[in-house]
Amino acid sequence: MRETTPKQDLFRGIWKENPVLIQMLGLCPALAVTNTVENSLAMGVATFFVLLGSSLSVSLLKKFIPGEVRISTYIMIIATFVTVADMSLEAMVPVVHKKLGAFIALIVVNCMILGRQEAFASKRPVGRALLDAVGVGTGFMIAMVMMGGVREILGMGSFLNIPLFGDNYEPWVVMILPAGGFLTLGFWLLGLNWWAERKKQRQKVLAARESSERRAA
Repeated sequence: MRETTPKQDLFRGIWKENPVLIQMLGLCPALAVTNTVENSLAMGVATFFVLLGSSLSVSLLKKFIPGEVRISTYIMIIATFVTVADMSLEAMVPVVHKKLGAFIALIVVNCMILGRQEAFASKRPVGRALLDAVGVGTGFMIAMVMMGGVREILGMGSFLNIPLFGDNYEPWVVMILPAGGFLTLGFWLLGLNWWAERKKQRQKVLAARESSERRAA
């Protein structure tokens, strides 16, 4: 297993290895419930809570979990925290909970969460597992808000239900439909890949310039 520093554990999941925009994990909620920022935030917070709680539990109990049943045990642990998150959302924000519907329960089968338990939390101390969970959970929330922000602004002309463009704005209804999720994700991936390629080209130009200056000297 590749050795990492605590700083890398915390920050890599936020952007460099973002679960949605880079690793393409957890796409079901990213496409299904990001038609508004409110829904995106609620799903992001619920997933963050489940990831943090399950990573803590798996890291604490890893020595007591037989290898033969580790996956089923991880799923049971995840399901426990999903149940807590589901009941908490229903009690605190019932309207949002109703909008999210079955997608809260589907956090149980989110491959991002199960993958972090198998690949990291089950092999690391508690502190490192928590750092990883915080980083990946934060990265997931950022991606959800990026998706939800674009879709709500274009599809409803608002942000967090605050109107932005006045009564004359004609909403892009497609953006709040399922197709809008695919379009938004595609445009974000296109923009990020363009930026990464541009950064590489700039680095190549700088490296070539430095090399020529050294030869000239």
